[in-house]
Amino acid sequence: MDDHRSTSTVIPASTAITLLCVPYAGAGASIFHSWRGLAPAGLTVVGLQLPGRENLLRLPPPVTMREAIDEMLPAAAAQFDTGNPVALFGHSLGALLSFELARRLEATGCQLTRLFVSGAAPPTSPPDLAIGGLCDDGLVARVRDVTGYEHPALAEPELRELLLPALRADLTLQAAYRAEPGAVVTVPITAIRGSRDDFVSLSLLAGWSAMTTGAFDMLEVDGAHMYFVSEPSALLVTLARRLWPAPQSIGGRPS
Repeated sequence: MDDHRSTSTVIPASTAITLLCVPYAGAGASIFHSWRGLAPAGLTVVGLQLPGRENLLRLPPPVTMREAIDEMLPAAAAQFDTGNPVALFGHSLGALLSFELARRLEATGCQLTRLFVSGAAPPTSPPDLAIGGLCDDGLVARVRDVTGYEHPALAEPELRELLLPALRADLTLQAAYRAEPGAVVTVPITAIRGSRDDFVSLSLLAGWSAMTTGAFDMLEVDGAHMYFVSEPSALLVTLARRLWPAPQSIGGRPS
């Protein structure tokens, strides 16, 4: 499932790469903490944080795409100061945020090596989340129905009270977001979905090919919409195989 409109830059296996990761709706950067120890040697995982969660809990969450990108841009741009190639990964809402973040980075002269968009329809085919007017219980149920997953913390009343404002803001942002007409990036895009994802079909995923002037390919991996939550190691291997010319091993030993 490759589109060879243009070739991607081949990164030597000895080159260190930074992988910027954008969380899905309602989540914070801590979901990527475990990835740091699982990532192949040379791949540095950096989670990007939005206000309204975790260490930024006291700040209001962004409710528009522009606000969200404004918040993430300084931390993302700072990663280019190392001189290492930088790739970007986002899942579900995080994929849309990653696309717009990639656009903004390119506009400022920061060139990513690859954009990974996971579990998301392209901005040209926004899903109808049907969240308008839902109470808290209804919102949680809607997310569970769509994704097939519910964060364990949502079952705890005190934690749910802390998490729901960010979740609601994120889903409101996603429902309102529309990409500008003709919006594209130049960075190669790899689009990924779980083979049993009822939210994002293979045909929808293919629509990401129109969002880049660079190379495009897409992958199906085993699992449903939240395919990587319980075992991210397989995903990290998949990402490494797109970033380096030969697979890297988990735990730092070359394969």
